[in-house]
Amino acid sequence: MNRKPEPAAIDVAALSRRDAFCAGLGIQFVEASLGRAVTRVTIEQRHLNFNGVGHGGLTFTLADAAFGYACNSQGIVSGSIDAHIIYSVAVRLGDVLTATAIEISRSSKASNYRIDVVRADGTLVAAMTGTALISGKPVAV
Repeated sequence: MNRKPEPAAIDVAALSRRDAFCAGLGIQFVEASLGRAVTRVTIEQRHLNFNGVGHGGLTFTLADAAFGYACNSQGIVSGSIDAHIIYSVAVRLGDVLTATAIEISRSSKASNYRIDVVRADGTLVAAMTGTALISGKPVAV
């Protein structure tokens, strides 16, 4: 019986160190395993929108970073082809947000994820779903 070899986790932290966009926003890589990744940010003055609350674009980017790290964690280049986010509550200066991406399903061509963004007190800030196209090419670490 021919079994497909189990995927091996890559050094996702190394990928995150090459992500200048997230670094510039203060988004930190926390951890990753196969099909899972966690990112975090503390809301600073520069992250506030014109209404004085956390910018939705930052929340999306935090979730998108976790999604990107998770979908590439198995060492195969994958990219988002669809993402949807629902915002539940506003965030304020000093709030610490954590995004956790978890793979829900995976085929040879695509994978689906759920990404939850929560405040430090456990409040759900936003929920995102994403689909990634799997290229079949190895991730350069």
